Amino acid sequence: MSGWQAYIDTSLVATGNVAYGAIYGLDGSLWTCSPELANVPADSILQMVNSFTDSGLASLRSTGCFLGPKTEDGANKYMVLRGDDRSVYIKKGQGGGALVKTTQCVILGVYKEGQIAGQCNSAVEKLADYLIESGY
Repeated sequence: MSGWQAYIDTSLVATGNVAYGAIYGLDGSLWTCSPELANVPADSILQMVNSFTDSGLASLRSTGCFLGPKTEDGANKYMVLRGDDRSVYIKKGQGGGALVKTTQCVILGVYKEGQIAGQCNSAVEKLADYLIESGY
């Protein structure tokens, strides 16, 4: 997992535009994540990974995107802003994030208050483009 962690650390977090991130295999397996995303429920990961179809996106929209344990107060619940077969954008308060699919994985980048959504999205998309070019 350490090799993949370098992508999170250098290509996302080090930009200053992404607070934390994760990379998941298309089967829902965890490749690596920032500590803040260590408790994302397995069913939430699968829902994110499967959100790049119309029915998958509709499902994610109806339940919300949980980036941590599901609680009654919805503390870890993000709403879906928009999505397509490559990218899904989520938001919660002053923060949000981007999910971007490659041929073998899904990259999640999350921004916090004070960071700019478009710059976070761009960093995640750029990493996805690099991984696609590299066969991932």
